Amino acid sequence: MLQSARVFPTVAKATADCSLVVGTTASQKRVAQQPIERLEAGVTLIRVNKGRVGLMFGSEKFGLSNADMSFCHALVKIPTSPETPSMNLGQAVAVCLYELIRENREPGPNRFDPVMGADAEQLTTMLHEVLDASGYTNRITATSTERKIRRWIRRLRIQKKDAPLLLGILRQIIWKFRNSA
Repeated sequence: MLQSARVFPTVAKATADCSLVVGTTASQKRVAQQPIERLEAGVTLIRVNKGRVGLMFGSEKFGLSNADMSFCHALVKIPTSPETPSMNLGQAVAVCLYELIRENREPGPNRFDPVMGADAEQLTTMLHEVLDASGYTNRITATSTERKIRRWIRRLRIQKKDAPLLLGILRQIIWKFRNSA
C-alpha cells in the first residue's frame, strides 16, 4: 500500500478529486473557523457521501494549519481524556479507520453527491475573483478572504450537479466586470 502512495505538492492538488474532506483536530490552542464535530458525525458524513473522501491528519506536533483546515468540509475531534487531548498520528488514524468500519452499513437513499474538490477550488477561486473585482477584498487581506471563502464553499455542501450552474454564473459576472470597465 505504501509503495502505491502518491505525494502531492499542495493540499489543493491532494484534495482535487475529493468530494468530501474531513480533517481531524485536537483543537487545543486555536480557535477553529468552522464547527468541530465528534468523530461519529464525521463518519456519518463519509457514509452518505457518494464521491471520493479524503481524511486529513496534521502533524503530531502542530496538527493541521489554518490553511489546511480551509480545505476541509468538516472537522472532527476524537474524544479523549482532558489530560491527554491529542493522540499520536498512528493512533488517530487507527481510531478513525476503526470507526469507519465498525458499523459498516450501507447508507440510506439520502446519499449526497457533492461537488469534487477541484470544482470546489475553482468555485473558491472564481468567487474570490468576483469579490476582488467588486472591491470587497480591498477591506481584508487576500489570503484571509480566500480561506474564508474556501471554508464557506465547503460548508455549503454544494451538489455536484449544481457546480456547472454556479461556475457559469461566476464566469458571467467576471466577464461583465471585465467588459464594463
